[in-house]
Amino acid sequence: MGRHRSDPLGVARLALAGLAAVLLLAVIVVGARALLSTFGSEEPASDTASTSPARPTAESSKPRVPTVRVVCKADLCPVFVRVPGGDVLIDRDLARGEEASYFQPELDIVLDDASTVQVFENGTARSPGSAGERQAFSVKRSEDQ
Repeated sequence: MGRHRSDPLGVARLALAGLAAVLLLAVIVVGARALLSTFGSEEPASDTASTSPARPTAESSKPRVPTVRVVCKADLCPVFVRVPGGDVLIDRDLARGEEASYFQPELDIVLDDASTVQVFENGTARSPGSAGERQAFSVKRSEDQ
């Protein structure tokens, strides 16, 4: 009864609890950064398109026309745009006057109510849909752009 031993598992338990807390904190930080990056990257291609090259060329004198540009004309416009078989670029409601432009070579677009938005394909206005009409279509970048 007079024997006391130090329990080596006590230190290990504290170390495991500390490691678990650090891992939990890391997962929370990674999740928060991923969530915040989705809010901040609604138009990632337009930021890179606005930078001009160091030397002007004949091609850069023309304004760059987006593959697709969506302009919201109603209070809320549900819009979904993605690269075929790849990244979702936008999947949310746009507010009145808000627009989204994308420069990828090929895009899939889904409009829950085609009458609420104005769509430009390679700079050309697409005919508007009727009220409440759901439209799903693909757009490819024109060769001359």
